[in-house]
Amino acid sequence: MSKPTLTALSLSAALLTSAALVTTTTVRADVVIGVALPRTGPVASIGDQVLNGVNAAVKDVNERGGIEGQKVVLDIQDDACDPKQAVSVANRFLQNKVRLVVGHVCSGATMAASEVYAENGDLMITPSANVGRLTERGLPGIFRVCGRDDQQGDLAARVIAERFTGQKVAILHDGQPFGRGLADATKAGLTKLGVKETLFNAITPGERDYSAVITRLKSAGIAVAYFGGYHQEMGALVRQSADQGYKGQWIGTSGIASTEFASIAGPAADGVLMTFNPDARRRPEAKDIVESFKARGIDPEGFTLYGYTAVHVVADAARAAKSADPKAVASALKSGRFDTVFGQIGFDAKGDITAPGYILYRWAGGRFTPAE
Repeated sequence: MSKPTLTALSLSAALLTSAALVTTTTVRADVVIGVALPRTGPVASIGDQVLNGVNAAVKDVNERGGIEGQKVVLDIQDDACDPKQAVSVANRFLQNKVRLVVGHVCSGATMAASEVYAENGDLMITPSANVGRLTERGLPGIFRVCGRDDQQGDLAARVIAERFTGQKVAILHDGQPFGRGLADATKAGLTKLGVKETLFNAITPGERDYSAVITRLKSAGIAVAYFGGYHQEMGALVRQSADQGYKGQWIGTSGIASTEFASIAGPAADGVLMTFNPDARRRPEAKDIVESFKARGIDPEGFTLYGYTAVHVVADAARAAKSADPKAVASALKSGRFDTVFGQIGFDAKGDITAPGYILYRWAGGRFTPAE
């Protein structure tokens, strides 16, 4: 007797029993949320953080009945944090009638893709893109659950001005929207506080040897080196600085909120300061989900719980609106309050989260914890 085969209907039903569906096809069922993040490229590890959070949130949402009785499934796309690829992903979602999107992750990719979503009446909520201009353009349906680069830059400027009074400061960046935006925001913050940096320079991302940069820091007598960019470059800068005897204080950004930074920098990572969003792992509201992650061998570090929160607030807003229509969900997001792992949050008229922005952390032993 031949083995029975699944009909198209039974196959569809079988797929919908899973917590989430990873698909790049046009097969659609129930409520589809697009997920745009880097699966490849230099910041794929941050994409992994976000995806861990997204998958956990979809499992939770579906176990609680989904959205209006419908399961949530995912359409996961790789944009490699590249603006051109991000636009291609946004258009692919448009073609596949995916109207709700969690992502993108990097600021440049998010800025580019957001215009596609806004033009077509879709909703996008980023877990990590902090470029201030994202929500300053007045585009409809654009949200974020993280803070803004001007908030992060203001904190970095205060830390530098208050803790390193009178010392020479260098501001470095990687020339990309995320890193340059943070460098500009920190420079602006220092200017408001009456502090003038000694150096303001770009580095070339992806280089293996930053000896010339470090030599310049040493020869200029720089006591504080701020870097706007991601963990690969800063890890290399910090490691090579130690190798070359540079003793200045390094200060990084949310772009190094990954244990990969410590892996690259090695022991020299100890003592590095970093501005980052509040660590939800430490909040009582997050205790159960953090334990759930750890039981599966996952540390929900960095942006993991931001991906988790992005899915949850979209689902909660859709329930409140009794609709998965993106305009109805956007209206509910701006008018409601939502219980999350960060506590109760809301969104302002621009789409920015109303939760506290950034705090200061210190790296030690391969981990980062709040600084004193």
